[in-house]
Amino acid sequence: MQVRKRPVCLGVSGAKCAAIAIAASLLLQGCKKADDNLPATLVTVQAEHPESGAISEYIMADATLSPLAQAAISPKITAPVRKFYVQRGSKVKAGQLLAVLENRDLAALAMDSNGQYKAAEAAYEMQTKAQLPEDYRKAELDLAQAKAQLDLQEKITASRAELLKQGAIAGRDYDTAAAALVQARSAYDVAKNHYSSLQRVSREAILQQAQGQLSSAKGRYLAAEAQVVYSEIRSPIDGVVTDRPLFPGETANSGSALVTVMDTSALLAKVHLAQTMAQRLSVGDEATVKVPGVEAPVPAKVSLISPALDPGSTTVEVWLRVENKAGKYKAGTPVRTSIVGRTVPNAVKIPLSAVLTGQDGSKSAMVVGPDGVAHKKAIQLGINDGEDIQVTEGLTTADTVVTTGAYGLDDGTKVQIGKPDAEGGEAK
Repeated sequence: MQVRKRPVCLGVSGAKCAAIAIAASLLLQGCKKADDNLPATLVTVQAEHPESGAISEYIMADATLSPLAQAAISPKITAPVRKFYVQRGSKVKAGQLLAVLENRDLAALAMDSNGQYKAAEAAYEMQTKAQLPEDYRKAELDLAQAKAQLDLQEKITASRAELLKQGAIAGRDYDTAAAALVQARSAYDVAKNHYSSLQRVSREAILQQAQGQLSSAKGRYLAAEAQVVYSEIRSPIDGVVTDRPLFPGETANSGSALVTVMDTSALLAKVHLAQTMAQRLSVGDEATVKVPGVEAPVPAKVSLISPALDPGSTTVEVWLRVENKAGKYKAGTPVRTSIVGRTVPNAVKIPLSAVLTGQDGSKSAMVVGPDGVAHKKAIQLGINDGEDIQVTEGLTTADTVVTTGAYGLDDGTKVQIGKPDAEGGEAK
């Protein structure tokens, strides 16, 4: 039960106490009416209409500048360095001589091999142009001689056989002629077989043998010449010498870099992007690179988009080419890259500061109505360029969107649109 308390008037009569109570009640009612007549508090905000125009997406990533080409040149032989022709920082051309290793022993070996090769050439010429035709001709003459001897012996044997029948000669003379015929026929067969062998097999075998000996001698000579060439270190690319760790007289080991040459006429910023981002890019797309110590962003272009994902990170490697003819930028410099991605030509866009994010991830903006009351409105967003963001649903260019002061603003708050002060501070 609620008990109403009456005002207590000490030391006064009942009539006076009643008068005091009535006066107090009237005073309270007057104060309440005065409070009701006060104007509502206004919140000053900055607001503007959404813009309509082109907006481009910028994909940001970190990278390190790499040379367009690089060659860490190592000798194929181990030998002391006789002389260097370049220093670190020297500009070189492809094929230019950079250093020479000690090679006098190799040069002597090459000279000896050259002599053996020339001797093998001469032997080949003799075998193919002199000895082989001579052997062929000799076999032909031997065959003809054996054939003539056989024919003669056949006639002699036939004649003696006739004389033996007539009793003009002894049987021993016939037997001698018959034995000579057998020898002549055997000599003929040998000469014929030798001639046939030269025609069928021996000629090709002799040619192959001579060719093999010549090729072997040539191979030894070329190997010796190659050893001499290996002692001369030449640049495979145009570029700048960036490293030369040894001095003349020190031993250069096979497989260890003796001179490093980089082509820095252009540099590459190699970035790794998610597949969804890389799919939006094309070779030739514009980009910029922020180089430490350089005030303005350096222009670049997409020169390569990897056709496959990196198996370790499942990202796509994208190369940005930065022209560096003057050598102003250095390989190995860490940079911040920005690539122009998708572009929407006629987009409704608002500043990023106007976007409110709910606890559930939903996006909204505070819109000021004609009555000056701000209402929260759900929106759908698209791409952003780091300053503005595309609104795909929820706003038109006729709306007035709160850009500064929207956070903490309750739905239905009475607002007035102000302007920032001269120093860019809060709205007045």
